[in-house]
Amino acid sequence: MRRPLVLFDLDNTLVDRRGTLADWAAEFTARHRLVDEEQAYVLSMVAERAYPSTFDAIRIRYRLPMSTAELWRAYCTDIAALVSCPAEVLDGLGELRAVGFRLGVATNGAVDIQRAKLQATGITERVDGAFVSEEANARKPQPRHFALAAARCGTVLGDGGWMVGDNPVNDIGGGRSAGLSTIWIDNDRSWPPNDPGPDHTVPHARAAIDLLLLHSAGYTRTTT
Repeated sequence: MRRPLVLFDLDNTLVDRRGTLADWAAEFTARHRLVDEEQAYVLSMVAERAYPSTFDAIRIRYRLPMSTAELWRAYCTDIAALVSCPAEVLDGLGELRAVGFRLGVATNGAVDIQRAKLQATGITERVDGAFVSEEANARKPQPRHFALAAARCGTVLGDGGWMVGDNPVNDIGGGRSAGLSTIWIDNDRSWPPNDPGPDHTVPHARAAIDLLLLHSAGYTRTTT
């Protein structure tokens, strides 16, 4: 029987990026003896997405003595130490694989930091593959991003599957364009008005996993 594909977004889906960044910004400003008012600025610089160039701007603004490369490496190490994936989500990934799902991560961002998070949280060992946009200059919501993520998992988009994520445009719109069914992690938000809605809406990743497990049970009953 074909193994159905499920692609998960990483940030604010499998892991709490917002909370992790807030903790990191507090540590960063304290370590470099910056005034408390600068914490909000530092956080704003990395809030959307961080790359080495981000830390070049931070280095120049605060006249920090270390190089941009050193700041970037420290950021990757610090975030990996702070980030976590809830135990119930990690267990759920194992449950999905046990019932026959093929699992992947489809994430925008820089390879260094995203791979560090995947490894540190234990997600790497629980999925069949992961694709980070910087690896091939293919960002969500581009369909090519999802095709490359599927390929990392040993399959193709033509076989269908699911996309689970928190971003209405990148994850849900992009997943739909790639031919995937969609599950939106609402994180206590309302769906944007006038946008085509997802197939399902849930509050967090564990709820998405439970929904997929129910779907799998129903599929099994109808094909046996």
